[in-house]
Amino acid sequence: MVFRDLLADTVRTLWAHKLRTFLTMFGIAWGIISITLMVAAGEGLRVGQERQAQNFCKDIMIVFAGRTSLQAGGQRAGRRVWWEANDAYAVQQESPDCQYVLPELGNTAAIRSLHNSANLLVTGSWPPFAELRSVRVGEGRFYSWEDDAQGRHVAFLGSDAKKQLFGTREALGATIWMKDIPYTVIGVMREKTQNSSYDGQDVQKVFIPFSVMLQEIPNVPPAAPNSIDRLLVAPKSWERHEACKLQVRRSLARLHNFDPRDKEAAGIWDTVEDAKAFRMIVDGMEYFLGAIGVTSLFLGGIGVMNVMLVAVRERTREIGVRKAVGATRRAIVGQFFVESLIVVFLSGGVGLVIAYGLCGLVNLIPMPEFFAGMLVGWQTGLLSFVLLGTVAVLSALYPARRAAAVDPIEALRYEPGS
Repeated sequence: MVFRDLLADTVRTLWAHKLRTFLTMFGIAWGIISITLMVAAGEGLRVGQERQAQNFCKDIMIVFAGRTSLQAGGQRAGRRVWWEANDAYAVQQESPDCQYVLPELGNTAAIRSLHNSANLLVTGSWPPFAELRSVRVGEGRFYSWEDDAQGRHVAFLGSDAKKQLFGTREALGATIWMKDIPYTVIGVMREKTQNSSYDGQDVQKVFIPFSVMLQEIPNVPPAAPNSIDRLLVAPKSWERHEACKLQVRRSLARLHNFDPRDKEAAGIWDTVEDAKAFRMIVDGMEYFLGAIGVTSLFLGGIGVMNVMLVAVRERTREIGVRKAVGATRRAIVGQFFVESLIVVFLSGGVGLVIAYGLCGLVNLIPMPEFFAGMLVGWQTGLLSFVLLGTVAVLSALYPARRAAAVDPIEALRYEPGS
């Protein structure tokens, strides 16, 4: 039997039971639509959250000084600990699994320009701070190692800080004053959204070299002299981040005489760990929703099997005639097997077209910042194709074997409806 005749027989069989066929094919199509939409939504949520997280920072650990909760070195628990400006150098040398260890110091200062004035948070750190904290340049440049080494009075403005001090005027190259000391504006930050923070929105800050910050706008008592607010630590890779965290704790414990197991003395906001936890949640959600779609798909496969079993019964005489004139068992199996594949892949293909179309329509709508849209890729299509193939084979095997097992003598005696 040529494929054209096979396709015609399949269409006639399906058309003879239109409602049952529609419901069966709907089950297959709905399963594919469910899988595609759920995987696409999960991927859109994951990508959107990753983008939001990267607006704040890029997989770093923020190490805060606290109070000791354990006795160590003969000193009592409850002692206040302060990080110092030179700690970053020492910790970096003793932490081979850490790519960066940066000091950070931030204080509010009265700032004025020729056009306006405001109280803004001023932050000082080393130049890699811009990379780690996703401070992207909109105009000009961020300060450099040379600026820090020479103690240059230069400033990089957050986008909102620029608007407060200059409005719509040009800020690049202009002068601002902090504590009556002039600073040259060398850059303006690109606007960004930020859904988390430990000391305020970056767009509202002014950034200056760390050496200048430490000298001109230091912490005041009761903070220790030459103290800083926190350390920013970036591991060399996700796999080495736990080792990096342990090395940082040990180094700080040695420098400040507390027990390295004392998490109260050195509190760590681990954004790497948070990112891993969120990825696990999103992956779990995708697996759960995908499992629902797979279940729907396999239920549709059972419907296809049922339709084909009915077709075998109703075409018993036809099968008997074909066997009587020499059709082999393999030919009979192939006929019903291919018919089942046609049903499954036809309904699955329709489901894929509908699912991709729905994703495209949804993506035309403005998305919230935490959601990147319905993201479908070749992986989703490949997954759907593999699942369709599996369902097609499983739903075709039993009806095809039943058809091949028909006794030709009994089949020629068979009367429809008996």
